[in-house]
Amino acid sequence: MLLAIDTSAGTSVAVVDHDRGVLAEHGVPDTMRHAEVVGPLIDRCLIEAGVSVAELSGVVGGMGPGPFTGLRVGIAAARVFALGAARPLIPVISHDAIAFGHYRRGHAGPLLVVTDARRREVYWSAFGGTDAQGLPVRIAAPGLAQPPALLDPRWEHVGLPRLDAATVSAADLGLLAELMFAEQRPFAANDALYLRSPDAVLPTTRKRVSN
Repeated sequence: MLLAIDTSAGTSVAVVDHDRGVLAEHGVPDTMRHAEVVGPLIDRCLIEAGVSVAELSGVVGGMGPGPFTGLRVGIAAARVFALGAARPLIPVISHDAIAFGHYRRGHAGPLLVVTDARRREVYWSAFGGTDAQGLPVRIAAPGLAQPPALLDPRWEHVGLPRLDAATVSAADLGLLAELMFAEQRPFAANDALYLRSPDAVLPTTRKRVSN
């Protein structure tokens, strides 16, 4: 049984089980209030699922891609919760969860997953379909691009069926992790996929202070 958290696009939290499916899922699409809502959403999902922390086998963290400020909130929440519960952190790429959910709901074949990166850019990942176990097969990226680049005839993945996702389902994230574990597949690296530097940077020179 897993607690899953993703803040790469809005905030989504879920409790899932490999055999029983989705036990609880709640989310907030607001992309500015991750820190305020992630804690209450975790409490709500655990209570609704009737699951104690001790019953969890792990905590899934959506690793992006996503904007720096929002994405780090969910990853930090997943890491801290996993540490406090003495459970492993399971990193999963958020775009893989989007594709997994789309395939699970009936899509077949190639797919281009696109999410908002702000600053007039998008994140993208290309998938070739699913393997025999139903796991999405990512064939390129995740990457960062300006939207016109995805329509350029010279681009390798132009013409793939496109899914523009405004949110990431933590339930799909968790169910993907459950299936990956069952099939003994490697999880993602424990590194956030920001794909660009944060907006806020430390100054390179010290400011002089007068007496």
